[in-house]
Amino acid sequence: MDNYGSSAPHRYPNPYGYPSAPYPPPTVSDPIAHPPYPPHQFTHSPSFNYPYPPPPHNSSSPDYSRPPPPVDYGRFPPPSDYGYPPPPPDYKVPPGIHGPSHATHHGSFQYGSSPYHSQHIEANQSPERRPSDHSRANSFSGGLYQHEGPSAPGVASLQSSNSFSPSRTSAYPPLDDLMSNVHLSDNQQTAPASAPASVVVQHLAHSVSVPKKDRKEEFYGSPNNSFSGWGNSYSGRVDSSKLSSNSGSLLHSQSLQIVSSHNKGSLKVLLLHGNLDIWIHEAKNLPNMDMFHKTLGDMFGKLPGNMTNKIEGTMSKKITSDPYVTVSISGAVIGRTFVISNSENPVWRQHFHVPVAHNAAEVHFVVKDSDVVGSQLIGLVSIPVEQLYMGEKVEGTYPILNNSGKPCKQGPDYTGVPGTYFPLRKGGTVTLYQDAHVPDGCLPNVILDRGMYAHGKCWHEMFDAIRQARRLIYITGWSVWHKLQMVRDAGNPSGYTLGDLLRSKSQEGVRVLLLVWDDPTSRNILGYRTDGVMATHDEETRRFFKHSSVQVLLCPRIAGKRHSWYKQKEVSTIYTHHQKTVIVDAAAGNNRRKIVAFVGGLDLCDGRYDTPNHPIFRTLQTLHKDDYHNPTFTGNIGGCPREPWHDLHSKIDGPAAYDVLTNFEERWLKAAKPHGIKKLKVSYDDSLLRLERIPDIIGMSDAPNVGENDPEAWHVQVFRSIDSNSVKGFPKDPKDATSKNLVCGKNVLIDMSIHTAYVKAIRAAQHYIYIENQYFIGSSYNWSQHKDLGANNLIPMEIALKIAEKIRANERFAVYVVIPMWPEGVPTGAATQRILFWQHKTMQMMYETIYKALVEAGLEEAFSPEDYLNFFCLGNREVSDMYSNNAVPGNPPPANSPQALSKSSRRFMIYVHSKGMIVDDEYVILGSANINQRSMEGTRDTEIAMGSYQPNYTWARRHSYPRGEIHGYRMSLWAEHTGTIENCFLEPESLECVRRVRAMGEMNWKQFAAPEVTEMRGHLLKYPVEVDRKGKVRSLPGHEEFPDVGGKIIGSFLAIQENLTI
Repeated sequence: MDNYGSSAPHRYPNPYGYPSAPYPPPTVSDPIAHPPYPPHQFTHSPSFNYPYPPPPHNSSSPDYSRPPPPVDYGRFPPPSDYGYPPPPPDYKVPPGIHGPSHATHHGSFQYGSSPYHSQHIEANQSPERRPSDHSRANSFSGGLYQHEGPSAPGVASLQSSNSFSPSRTSAYPPLDDLMSNVHLSDNQQTAPASAPASVVVQHLAHSVSVPKKDRKEEFYGSPNNSFSGWGNSYSGRVDSSKLSSNSGSLLHSQSLQIVSSHNKGSLKVLLLHGNLDIWIHEAKNLPNMDMFHKTLGDMFGKLPGNMTNKIEGTMSKKITSDPYVTVSISGAVIGRTFVISNSENPVWRQHFHVPVAHNAAEVHFVVKDSDVVGSQLIGLVSIPVEQLYMGEKVEGTYPILNNSGKPCKQGPDYTGVPGTYFPLRKGGTVTLYQDAHVPDGCLPNVILDRGMYAHGKCWHEMFDAIRQARRLIYITGWSVWHKLQMVRDAGNPSGYTLGDLLRSKSQEGVRVLLLVWDDPTSRNILGYRTDGVMATHDEETRRFFKHSSVQVLLCPRIAGKRHSWYKQKEVSTIYTHHQKTVIVDAAAGNNRRKIVAFVGGLDLCDGRYDTPNHPIFRTLQTLHKDDYHNPTFTGNIGGCPREPWHDLHSKIDGPAAYDVLTNFEERWLKAAKPHGIKKLKVSYDDSLLRLERIPDIIGMSDAPNVGENDPEAWHVQVFRSIDSNSVKGFPKDPKDATSKNLVCGKNVLIDMSIHTAYVKAIRAAQHYIYIENQYFIGSSYNWSQHKDLGANNLIPMEIALKIAEKIRANERFAVYVVIPMWPEGVPTGAATQRILFWQHKTMQMMYETIYKALVEAGLEEAFSPEDYLNFFCLGNREVSDMYSNNAVPGNPPPANSPQALSKSSRRFMIYVHSKGMIVDDEYVILGSANINQRSMEGTRDTEIAMGSYQPNYTWARRHSYPRGEIHGYRMSLWAEHTGTIENCFLEPESLECVRRVRAMGEMNWKQFAAPEVTEMRGHLLKYPVEVDRKGKVRSLPGHEEFPDVGGKIIGSFLAIQENLTI
């Protein structure tokens, strides 16, 4: 649903009615910062601007395309002088720190006597003004994550059946005897996580991977991990002046073609004398080198038919690379394949039997794109001659390296995260939600490449989807409350509840099934009722629907029969079913129905309804009158602040929605399986509808999806944390687990693809990572203490290693993590304190890893660990106003209690219940899984998540910052948390942005913790710990405990069962 408010497209409305201030021109304090945006991108000057004081003006600040508008306070007074301190002065950057790396595919001189001169970048674009473009090998838009090792994107599969016949019997042994299977080297710091472009060579060896410090690189490059795998439009001809005499350049005798090859000092020049028997089989996932011609074709395709027929490139078929391969030794071309037109996965299967008598260090397989203006270099596979004399037979698949010595970007062979239960589903649409509801005009407009970002209204749209269902409504939840009012604005004046809606739909003949976690502490035995420790309303909801056709199945979390008695009790007592999905049928046109699914972190229960304003007192008698929720307080709560709730959710429309349905069906069949005396029943109806028997519901294969050529299309993949004790359909024989991409545990098969997806996404990140999560605990094996705790998920360590890799490469990278101020509950409680203790250990490990990387790179004086990684939380504070005079039911709390102190200070944290991650503005993971062992292991809490991206809005496709829906989502979240939008937010990896956001968080924390009560317009608080320049994490001086409610911020090691807290 479009929600643009009433403002003009280029001005941000002020949601709070506070005075607006113009954007201050930010100071470029980042010595490695990216250049400013081109004038046409996001150049407006929004008025939705929380008046943070501007950073000090720097004469070197970029000249933004439009000056800030004049200040117009209207009837409001000027903003109060509660400003942010300016960022610290720039650190002096040691020599050798480069700016953003520009990956330029340097091609080669064309064959023949072409009049075209060499080119390095696009016309009319200077290197200084280019956005940083990375040769992104690992990409969700191109064969994502297919290989973990060196078979990275851009892989050559060259088969050479090298029957090498030596002319001398003693000097060189027969090559047939010497050659054996090749072993790919793996000297990269981080293994690529994506599917490679590939060429197949038999009987040739893989090139040696030389560390960066040993290379004399003549071209800028970038790491090979990325989500997007599209061709590099900056590919051009090689500038021979860039090639040094010792660069190992390869001069092709045919038409003087120059190919850059990096100096590998360890390679020996040997005489290769005899015959080479070479097979070149195929290449996979090559980049599209003809994007320029496609653009011309699209442009001329709008002309009259007679004219378009005369223009090459306007045909209906896809225009892409025309690849071929040349084989050369010592600058001499000894073989060349034929050209295959318009193919990113060419198959040659060509054989060469070539006599050789050459002194050489390597045999080169040069992959090129044939073009009307000459050939362009795609990449190079180098096989050391020395390997041929080591008795190795060389055959296999090899990465095609670009001029920077890194795997070239692969083409769009979208395979998603491999090794998962559900594959990537291409085509469809995704709607991203923040909070349960976003009122009109509450958030600013965000400009995208194709219009404006539309803020979705999650529960409003979910309510409509349920109301419009005709065949089925399937709901899973940790908690489902029948009294929930999903719509609380003018559109629902009657107060229609979820229970009323579901009962009404079931009476219409819609199949309504609820699969809810059965809290073992909630019981209804012979009239004796207990609500349960977690207050999930499970028994209450079942009673409400008891005499209706709505079927409620309370599902306990159980371990398998083969587990020990202790393990069974632990699982049933501690762990839960944590998935949150709503699945409905929806109109598909032509009187057909399709499946639509909602997935995320929002349960349909009390305490979840909130808006980006996150009120704590003002709605106690209105929106939250019958929905007060604050488990921090016990006893009298009259007039106490509610606990605001921030969450993330999504809607999937397309083939992936059917995978969410499959998850529900597998869980329902397992939970509904009769036990005990129920097995004696003659018939067993599992209540699930069989879609194949309902002609008007289309199946996945026929589901209408958005075509891959649609610029707004999404590709979506569903992930889970679940085991065979909770689903029906996993193989019974553990030997068959690999066929379903499952992991074998002790007497159980496990789907832990959520963890896999997070790891792959982190490894593929190139610029920044933004995380919102309810918990952040992991990688205990690398802590300084408690290494054997068992919190072994890799996510924190992977983030730290990614940052360390970027530091060593002298590239900017930033990670922002938003977590709750404290876990939900009483912050002084043993469980809460233990969780905070583990969280502190996780932070400490990450900052220590980053500091070590800074020391290794000699940058510890220039940068601090917080220039790369920062933790935040959310909080709100409201001044007393006329709403406070309303009588609030309940007895007043005792003096000096947490309730009384919070009521007096008029502040409380905003609880972060989100479970999401955004990477590089191009990939998003949302779901029910927290970043802890409970959610990631697969044998503890059951979880579901989705990972998605728009292939048209990726770094590799755009060669700049993507401006699709995911970018709009991240900017909208940042606007909600900071109360403003600043231009530096457009480059979140920049040092300017990192320091600016951190300064905002620090000032907001001071306002939150101050004795005087002032209205908070931004909610983002720097997490209240101190991180020194050596990465030591300590309590913030003067703030060792949480305001009002107490409890040590860094936690304490209190005795409690560990599995409950990790």
